[in-house]
Amino acid sequence: MAEKLIAANRKARHEYYIEESLEAGLVLTGTEVKSLRSGRASLADAFARVERGEIWLHHLHIPPYEKGNIFNHDPMRPRKLLLHRRELQRLAGKVEQRGYTLVPLRLYFSRGVAKVELALARGKKLYDKRAAIGEREARREAERALKRPAAVGKGRE
Repeated sequence: MAEKLIAANRKARHEYYIEESLEAGLVLTGTEVKSLRSGRASLADAFARVERGEIWLHHLHIPPYEKGNIFNHDPMRPRKLLLHRRELQRLAGKVEQRGYTLVPLRLYFSRGVAKVELALARGKKLYDKRAAIGEREARREAERALKRPAAVGKGRE
């Protein structure tokens, strides 16, 4: 069964160097799952933090379910991530090092279960972002030049 993408954090690859990524489960309530199934979520400002030996996802916005009632969820509540103990300890050790952070890249359903792709990332400096943009534009120009038909020998005589 294929994965169904719910939300992607496109800004993360621009803002951070991605060292490694892994898949984690999410602890959700029923109305959160229903809202996700309708394809509504935002990872724009989301980040993960290690707290008391657990990893929590903060600022993941899942809007309230339209047909929910008084038991609807808080859209911005912190959500616990499910990882194996060894993965959690390894990530916690790396995050304690200077400069590392945990950033969610994608939120998706895999075999009917909500998952988040979590990345161990290091922040980019402004000049790194500018260099990446310059490289990308140079690559685009080269591709455009290759696609253009050659105008050699077709001048007026």
